[in-house]
Amino acid sequence: MHNAADGGLARIRVPGGTMTAPQFHAVFAASAALGDGQLELTSRANIQIRGLRLGAEAKLAERLREVGLLPSVTHELVRNIIASPLGAEQPLVNELDRELCSWPELAELPGRFLITVDSQGDVSGLGGDVGLAKVGPDWALLLAGEDTGVRVPENQTVTTVIAAAQEFLVERRRQGSVAWRMNELTEGPQRVLQRLGLPATRRRLMVRPAVPLPTGFATPRTLVVGAPLGRLDAAQCRELLRAAGSTVRLTPWRSVVLRGIEPSTVVGRDLITDPNSPWHGVTSCAGMPGCVKALADVRADAAAWLRSRPEPSAQRVHWSGCSRRCGRPQGSVVDVVATGEGYQVNEKLANDTAAAIAVARRDM
Repeated sequence: MHNAADGGLARIRVPGGTMTAPQFHAVFAASAALGDGQLELTSRANIQIRGLRLGAEAKLAERLREVGLLPSVTHELVRNIIASPLGAEQPLVNELDRELCSWPELAELPGRFLITVDSQGDVSGLGGDVGLAKVGPDWALLLAGEDTGVRVPENQTVTTVIAAAQEFLVERRRQGSVAWRMNELTEGPQRVLQRLGLPATRRRLMVRPAVPLPTGFATPRTLVVGAPLGRLDAAQCRELLRAAGSTVRLTPWRSVVLRGIEPSTVVGRDLITDPNSPWHGVTSCAGMPGCVKALADVRADAAAWLRSRPEPSAQRVHWSGCSRRCGRPQGSVVDVVATGEGYQVNEKLANDTAAAIAVARRDM
């Protein structure tokens, strides 16, 4: 747990994004009892609880452990695995997670080290340090978000990913580095691949940029539901559970996938289900008052801007309370950044919120 201006902040890692309905219920119940009563969805398909009271971490850990969301205290920070939200690879993710936690030395992995499992061509573009991308019957091995040319049979995927993570640590020690990511090492991908000793037998694939899933029905019985600015209150959580089956699946675009949904199902409480909603593709950091470094209440300002828009932006937009731009999605994004004297929109200065909204509306 980390301290923030509004109290303790806890990030709950959900490898592959899949939670059972009881697990999801337990998390928002924990937020209601111990935090601010809301859930934040993150760009790594995890959940954050804010506003935790002093000393609440032990009670939160106990609640999470009871529902299987805290299988390893030693490895919790490194259980970072994103999978294709519409794919069927959760069993592979679960096996990867168990194996990751079984190696004591892998607890040394940096908290930003990321593994991707991509069966749909949608999450490799998030730039994982080690990745698997489905190619025919086999998987392409990716390092630092790029195809290495190595093809891995299904029965060797877990051992290959674990070996790549181990070799990252070996190379990091050899370089005397404190690098958090594969591409921060000198020739990191090349040297890790050399250490693995795996032949590059195929022409390298071009990795596509990661594009957010549109909200709405992805298939006749699979509904993608967006969370406005990545936050869910208790009523919205209950609405999701009312509509959900046995599981909910988080996406790296701060939305939730519900399977087995009847086409007539209506999900209310201001959740985003219309692919043409102006809220689609708009994100923000916590801003004031939650973050001590924030220079503006970006959520309120972003909401004011959104209420003035009848149509969605053609581009993704991220509102940041300071120049750190926390929570900014990967790829091409319009940046609206608080300066303390107004906002900059793609580096263009606006002197107040109204002017920022006007610039944003004109430029997007």
